Amino acid sequence: MLRQSGVFRANEQVIDRVMDSNALERERGITIMAKNTSILWGETRINIVDTPGHSDFGGEVERTLSMVDGVLLLVDACEGPLPQTRFVLKKALESNLPAILCINKIDRADARAPEVLDEVYDLFIDLGANESLLDFPVLYTQARAGTASLRLDVPSENLVPLFDAIVAHLPGPEVDPEATLQFQVNNIDYDDYVGRLAVGRIIAGSMTASQNYSLCRRDGKTVVCKVAHIYGWQGLTRVERETASAGEIVIVAGVEDIAIGETIADLENPRPLPPIRIDEPTVAMTFSVNNSPWAGREGDFVTSRKLGERIEFEARRNVSARVEQLTPDAWRVMGRGELQLAVIVETMRREGYEMQVSKPTVITKQADGEILEPMEMLVIDIPAECIGVVTQMLSARKGKMRTMVTHASNRVRLEYDIPARGLIGFRGRFLENTRGNGLMNTLFNGYAPWSGTIRSRANGAMISDREGVTTPYAIFHLQERGIFFVGPGEPVYEGMIVGEYAREINLPVNVCREKKLSNMRASGHDEAIRLSPPRIPTLDAALEWIDEEELVEVTPKSVRLRNRVLKTALRNKHRAGYIDAPPAEMAESN
Repeated sequence: MLRQSGVFRANEQVIDRVMDSNALERERGITIMAKNTSILWGETRINIVDTPGHSDFGGEVERTLSMVDGVLLLVDACEGPLPQTRFVLKKALESNLPAILCINKIDRADARAPEVLDEVYDLFIDLGANESLLDFPVLYTQARAGTASLRLDVPSENLVPLFDAIVAHLPGPEVDPEATLQFQVNNIDYDDYVGRLAVGRIIAGSMTASQNYSLCRRDGKTVVCKVAHIYGWQGLTRVERETASAGEIVIVAGVEDIAIGETIADLENPRPLPPIRIDEPTVAMTFSVNNSPWAGREGDFVTSRKLGERIEFEARRNVSARVEQLTPDAWRVMGRGELQLAVIVETMRREGYEMQVSKPTVITKQADGEILEPMEMLVIDIPAECIGVVTQMLSARKGKMRTMVTHASNRVRLEYDIPARGLIGFRGRFLENTRGNGLMNTLFNGYAPWSGTIRSRANGAMISDREGVTTPYAIFHLQERGIFFVGPGEPVYEGMIVGEYAREINLPVNVCREKKLSNMRASGHDEAIRLSPPRIPTLDAALEWIDEEELVEVTPKSVRLRNRVLKTALRNKHRAGYIDAPPAEMAESN
């Protein structure tokens, strides 16, 4: 769309996925932060807001829906509507936004566009769409080739039908020239030259740079503020403007203490907009100052003050995150899911922060004297030969099957209702058992009574009993006990987890033992040391693997696993987190 609307020059080199500007988004192949751009089609300016599809980043979707007048629903011609499609579409229908359906990748060999169209209609009806919202235009697209057609059997050479459908079917902003200014902040950014930036849409009235306005805060107070600069978009380029009017998405600079959800209104007649409604978080994780023996060696920001300021900044910028300070050195960060919290940890790590984090746990509620836990709708797409092992894994995690559909390509789609805590640590084992051929998507599905004990990890840990450097001799004689996370020549400390034990209990091991040399010749020859390659855990894998009694030490250079109790003499060999009971201290009243 950006190319064919003339944003780029004909000879300009443009990288793929140009809207996913964050390095973490490119690595993971997902959209994490909502971003917007603007294009001109004829005399019409089209503002485009790219939102994440994953429900863990649903806060980005909820706060950006107030900036748009319609949605472009993109569905794969083979996979059909997935749980994230249901999530985003549900939020759009709640806001009564009209939709344009794009069935993409129609050139795939296994494309089934007619069946997918029927599934989308069923999804609209299932979500309670009225007749006006059901009357949406359908386009068949090939995004890679840049084509869109109104009919499946009629080829196209460009995206002109898509642009025409946007102009014809999606309404423009309703503008009242007599109304006073209403501008709600939907996103926060920062610039080294002008300071804090507020991104949002002007709902009514107009705004002029270097003028005073009223800032309506979320607590009901109203203060005077000055808008120093106003910026708009031309493609991906930010351009400064003197004025902006209703319907435009702009950036406002000059108000340093502005927050998401607050309204900039007329100075004499301020009319605040209703606050942005956000769903409650369901998963929590404890962030704390690193207290390992090697604390402060690799990070730039290691103190509780720096860590606390960064976590509070995340809570102000990310509307779906909640923060609660437990101790002077520990914070409980609550979010939508394990993936969202892992992204926060990885972002802080790349910024130079050093910390330790706990296992993700679910946030329970109490109603009528009964403990309720969050549930998820799980949709998995796997090869037919993997049905047995996957259903066995899910039944052990209290999953209940909804439907099972077999496709012509020898793949099976299963739908499950499963507790959210049953999915913690599931993704890695699922990919391992399906040899990387499985696809899984989840969607929050309300609360249900506590499902009972779920056995998270079947194996114990091998824990170093001293500080030193690992040796090939020690690892060779211990590798039959389990799988190692470290290789030879790596430094370890007492209490650091160096591998996964084959049994259910924890095992203290000496991975620094050296071969004793003597002047006595042995009959025969020395053993040939052959080491299996270590399974070096990534941040996501480490968060999935740890138990309640273990922590992940995160630094800009390393990801280490450790036990909460470092001293071997003070630590019980049995795993403390083996019993999975409803945590009464985490239960929140409804």
